[in-house]
Formats: sequence, structure tokens, C-alpha cells
Amino acid sequence: MSIVIRDVREHELDSVLALNNNAGLAILPLDTARLQRFFETAEYFRVAERDGNLAGFLVGFGANAEHDSSNFAWFRERYPDFFYIDRAAVAGRRRGGGVGRALYADVQSYSELRYPQLACEVFLQPGTDHALLFHGSFGFREVGQHVMSEHDVRAAMLMKSLCSYPWVHDTYGDALPDEPWLLHPRQLQPAPR
Repeated sequence: MSIVIRDVREHELDSVLALNNNAGLAILPLDTARLQRFFETAEYFRVAERDGNLAGFLVGFGANAEHDSSNFAWFRERYPDFFYIDRAAVAGRRRGGGVGRALYADVQSYSELRYPQLACEVFLQPGTDHALLFHGSFGFREVGQHVMSEHDVRAAMLMKSLCSYPWVHDTYGDALPDEPWLLHPRQLQPAPR
């Protein structure tokens, strides 16, 4: 029962939409147009597959992305360089089975070679304590709070320093080696240099 993390495929967007919109209070609902925009513009959009079935997904953007999230804007006003996890969801029947950890390990592996920090938020409302605990156990710490006025939701703004980044940046600058395992997950090309 292994977990496979791979790039999302366009024909899977309906399944991703259903997974997102069935995830409960910890994530905002999506519509088809916004999900399609994520597919076209996100730097990182990967799914977790378990036993041949979609078990979860994660979408992320680099600090210089054209992204219209007010939470993303909050981080950009305060931090010059980070990778932002916009949303992650795991199918209810798969929660607690390592899918979320596998997705977060994969996004961290991608991010720590390119960004000094990983950013995300957790909504502060009843029923989201599991999300705070998950992020805390993964090394995230609260750096502030933000009220999303468009949704009337308060979020804990979380950051995690990526300890490998300074060495990678000092050693390679902005030009990572041309190695297959360093390929950019979305375009299957070396990361922007």
C-alpha cells in the first residue's frame, strides 16, 4: 500500500475539485474556474495516489507568483522569499494514513532547494485543531494571524525555515545542477535559473 506522489493530470481536476469541496472547514471551497487557474499557473500541483486512487493533493506558489489569495499577499508583504502552500487536502478515508505527510515531505523536498521558507495557514475555527497539530509536528510555527475579510475567517499564518536552502544557495546560487531528480515538477524542465 504505497503512496505515489506525482503531478496532477488535467483529466483529474474534477476529482481534485470534489476532494477539495468535501474536505470540510479546514479548506475553502473551489469552483472549476479557480481550479483550472491553479492548474495553469501553480508552480507545484501534485496529487497523492494510494492503491491506484486519488488520495490527496497539494497546490503551491513561489513568492513572486501572480496569485490573488489574501493570505499569500499577507506573507508577501512581510517576507521576501518563500514557497506558499495554498491548499492541501486528503480524502477522508485516507486521513491519518500518511498521505498528508507524504505530500508535505514532497513539497518540502521541492521547496528547500529553491526557497528559504515554507509558508501556509490554518483556519482558527472549531474542527481545525488537527490541522494545527499536524503543521506544528511538521515544524511550522505561527508568525501572525490574518482575517480573510472576504470569507470572515481568521487564519494562523505559519512558517517553517528550510534548513537545506542556505547550503544549496551558497553552493549553487540560482543554477541548480541539471539532474533528472531536480526537474521542475510542473513543466518537467530544470527549475528557473
